[in-house]
Amino acid sequence: MGIFDRFKSNRHVQDKGKDMSDGAERKVNDRTGDKYEGQVDDAQQRIEGSLGMDRDRPDQP
Repeated sequence: MGIFDRFKSNRHVQDKGKDMSDGAERKVNDRTGDKYEGQVDDAQQRIEGSLGMDRDRPDQP
């Protein structure tokens, strides 16, 4: 079992990761004046999806 498998199975860590991801997105958008907001959002969704944190999926038990 790799580190990402453990990450995907731990709900508490995923929630913390989402909070950190949202904070990073806000900081980048603040520093760039929201100039790249669409690209930042797309990148955030791809990263979260690859880690099993897809926000569009219903919560898994």
